[in-house]
Amino acid sequence: MAIDRVPVVKRCRSLGLEPAYIGSDKKASNRTTKKNTKKSSEYGIQLKEKQKAKFIYGVLEKQFRLYFEKASNMSGQAGENLLILLESRLDSVVFRMNLARTRREARQIVGHAHFTVNGKNVNIPSYLVKAGDVIQLKEKYKTNQLYKDILESTDGRIAPNWLDVDKENCKATVTALPTRDQIDVPVNEQAIVELYSK
Repeated sequence: MAIDRVPVVKRCRSLGLEPAYIGSDKKASNRTTKKNTKKSSEYGIQLKEKQKAKFIYGVLEKQFRLYFEKASNMSGQAGENLLILLESRLDSVVFRMNLARTRREARQIVGHAHFTVNGKNVNIPSYLVKAGDVIQLKEKYKTNQLYKDILESTDGRIAPNWLDVDKENCKATVTALPTRDQIDVPVNEQAIVELYSK
């Protein structure tokens, strides 16, 4: 499986992103770099927005295109649908539940089968949750030191209001799928739609 091994802060800097969007508490470097006075083309801007979305959610090109095709076939705006699909991934939901410090960590612990969805084992990070789904940390991991550390370090984070999170039981219910207003990622989804429409 292909893995993006580019250092997180370096990638964030090149995309103009704050590392906090992927859960990293590292700070973007304040190093002064030579300003590029060359204006980006329309294609360059659209490509950068796509790269931002792919990087934030940890999705590679082939899978990202499949999400876009699915979003295009859904009712409503394709760009908004795309972000809703990405936000509905199980690894993203675990990150939003504050049971992972970063999205990469969320993907790893989901892959190691630490969570159940509606009582069934799910170890697929790209699994799409639906309204009414209950995501829960398995009983045997609740006393694990890893999760005690994670809960301590994510204590200040607020879960989105489309998730009903029960911190005591390491459990969350998807009350509804998120709307675009509830997704706080700094991505211009319309630019992605325009890029794929060419």
